[in-house]
This record gives sequence, structure tokens and C-alpha cells, in this order.
Amino acid sequence: MSPDAERYRTIDVAVPGGDLRVGIWDAPSDAAPTVLLIHGVTASHLSWPFVAERLPGARVVAPDLRGRGRSNELSGPAGLAAHARDMVAVLDALGIERVAVVGHSMGAFVALVLGDLYPERVSHVVLVDGGLPLDLPSGLSSGEIITLVLGPTADRLAMRFESVEAYLDFWRAHPAFQRDWTPELEAYLAYDLVGTEPELRPSTSYATLEEDSIDQNAGTSIADALADLRHPTVLLTAERGLLDQTPALYSAERIPGLLETYPGLRHVPVPAVNHYTIALSERGAAAVAAVVLDQVPTLDA
Repeated sequence: MSPDAERYRTIDVAVPGGDLRVGIWDAPSDAAPTVLLIHGVTASHLSWPFVAERLPGARVVAPDLRGRGRSNELSGPAGLAAHARDMVAVLDALGIERVAVVGHSMGAFVALVLGDLYPERVSHVVLVDGGLPLDLPSGLSSGEIITLVLGPTADRLAMRFESVEAYLDFWRAHPAFQRDWTPELEAYLAYDLVGTEPELRPSTSYATLEEDSIDQNAGTSIADALADLRHPTVLLTAERGLLDQTPALYSAERIPGLLETYPGLRHVPVPAVNHYTIALSERGAAAVAAVVLDQVPTLDA
């Protein structure tokens, strides 16, 4: 995939510990509203091209979170509040006062904390298969949480690949993408690699992943954010999980209880997608973009 050359560019934004890489899909006018897209736990800004192309009336801003993509060498602590501060630094650097925020997976948790800590910078929140507490046993260690929630996703970070093609072959065998292998996906995966052949490796820092996972699943910031939702908030859930399996990350059986617990949420189920393809496929991105356009009608211009 070559992102839309007429709209797409990248910049680096100074944040504590280094520079954050930021993908931008420019809008037709400087007066256009901005949508901030926040990716998942081992992803990058290139997980969003399908969504960005469906928001042609918006400026789309999508950072590589610290510890991922081309922000993978940032020093200093991570955690949801740190990511939220980084998002504010990006908005400040671009002169953007207020945005609609879309977060996928861990990015949905970051979106909630951003809206809670910096409510004046956020207009709407869209949670894409993330953001609400996961159904985990109590008393788990950090390693057990990572194994239970991420499993092979975390194991992959220790692997090495002799070439980009070998990494693509690894993912071709993954059940999540059996129906959705695209040039956009190949570009996203190739971008994930750092190092040199034959020792290419995924860019995500395991230490950062661990710090973020502990904060997400054992910290208090998500409970605090959900206790007082300050913005119109929509939750989209995938029909299937990380391995294209059922039950999904948020099973259909849990959804009514979650909506009762958090009555400020509106729920939109997305059929025929899994945890990855709810963002990284035509079908999933169409559902995400439709919700964004519904939330922020001025984008549909």
C-alpha cells in the first residue's frame, strides 16, 4: 500500500523522551475538523488507511504511540496517562484545539483517558473493540495478564525474521487475515519491522507493552474515566477475536451487562470482522467511519 499521496504525510513531534512519529491525512481546507486515530497495543498509524480514506472531509491525525512504529525508541515511562499527554502534544504541535477521537483496542483505553484528563480537547469518543474492562480473573500477575489477553501477539515480539517477505509469510498463516489480505495490510506489516536482515524484528517494545497492559488492566485510570463519561461515546465491537475465534474480546453475552454498567455508551456491533479487521479491512473501516460521520456530521461534507 502506498497511502494516498495527495493527502498523506508524516511529521515528528517532540514529546518527553524523544520524537513521536505522526501520520497525517490532510483535509481539503484548513477549516476542516480533525479526527485523532489511536492504534492498538502492537500496531502503528498505518493500521488506519481504510478509515482515513473514508473521512475525506477531515484532517486525520494518527500517531505511532511511544514504544511502537517509528516512535519505538522513545525513552521514559509509558502508561495510559503518558500516551494521553503525548496526544495533547501532537494536537498542540498542529495547532488543533479539539478533536473527535477514535481508539482501537488499547488505543480505545488511551482515548478514554485522554477525554477524562483533557476534556476540553475532545468532542466525541469512538471505542473500537476496546476501552471497557476485559473479562479477566482477579489476582493475575502482569505476565499472566499479557499471556491471557495477548498470547501469541506478545510472543511475536521476541521473534526475528530474515526478510520482510518472511514476516509477511508469518502473517499469511494467521487466521485473522484469511479473508482480508490486502496491499494495505502488507504495507502496515512491513512498516512494523525494524533492524536489518536477517534480524528484522517487530518494532513494539515489550517493556512498554507490559507497562501499558498493567496500567490498562490493573490501574485505576480506566475506571475513573468510565465513571464520568464527559463526551458522546460509542462502542463498536467485533464479532470475533484476535484469532478470528468466538467468543470475541467482548462477547455478546457480556454486552448487555456492560451497557447497563456504563449507560452513557451507545453500542454498535460489527458483524463479519475480528479484532484486527474491524480496522484493517474495507468492511470494518466502513463501519467505523459510518459511526464517526454520524457522531460528527460536519465531516460528511
